[in-house]
Amino acid sequence: MAGITETLRILQPHPGLFAYYDGRIAGRRLHSPGPNWLDDGAYALGIASYAVVDGDEALVYDTHVSLDHARAIRAHLEGLGVASLRVVLSHWHDDHVAGNAVFADCEIIALKRTAEALSAHRDELEKADPPIAPLVMPNRLFEGGLDLAVGRTRVELRPFDIHSADGNVLWLPESGVLLAGDTLEDTITYVSEPEHIDAHIRELGRLRGWPIARILPNHGDPGRIASGGYEASLIDANRTYLERLRAESARPPGEAPALRDFIAGDIASGAVLYFEPYEDVHRKNIAAVGNAG
Repeated sequence: MAGITETLRILQPHPGLFAYYDGRIAGRRLHSPGPNWLDDGAYALGIASYAVVDGDEALVYDTHVSLDHARAIRAHLEGLGVASLRVVLSHWHDDHVAGNAVFADCEIIALKRTAEALSAHRDELEKADPPIAPLVMPNRLFEGGLDLAVGRTRVELRPFDIHSADGNVLWLPESGVLLAGDTLEDTITYVSEPEHIDAHIRELGRLRGWPIARILPNHGDPGRIASGGYEASLIDANRTYLERLRAESARPPGEAPALRDFIAGDIASGAVLYFEPYEDVHRKNIAAVGNAG
């Protein structure tokens, strides 16, 4: 790997499960010196896409931040002997669909709501910096839930209105591993739809009822992901953060505590790991929730 993918790390948190992680490298940018979604969002905070592999079959969960990243994922899987590839999208945001074109000859599975959001935002995605052009759309849609098999591995896709209304998690019931997309995040969740914060909190409560052994978010600490993922306490930490954010939203942004103090208890318990760039996410979250009223 070279160029834009030279810092891509291939991790194996569980047998038959690979994480393609890039970012969280201080002082490095992939796209440009100026503000852009790739460097200032995905790469700065760190991002992973995943693949479930069993025999010669693989299911890719999100296509990463660039065509080159997607090509690296596909090359790795084909190098393992994978002959049958399918893709699942966790939701419609740019850093999860930018590599779709590399898998245009494959089944690309998504919630109907994801396809609707991609269609509604096609122009802004294709004109973004960097552009996602052409935007390749999913070609198999579902609602409510979808059960799949990757070789002998059972996979369940389930919708959750967390982070975005079209959140789609990938559940491996036999191992209790949850691929969470952006429904869960470390250090804190990014509030992209503040008007839905009450729904997000309720949905996190629903997710907490699952028998989860480990959680693998798309944005998180690479060491924690490599070692198998997060405990279910990550759900509690994300929910508590949103509840407190909602309660604090009436205060002027300058009066809210810094993130390190805002979530001191969850940092101390190890439910989340403090990562300083999330201070900026925290400030944006405060403003977004405050403006949403």
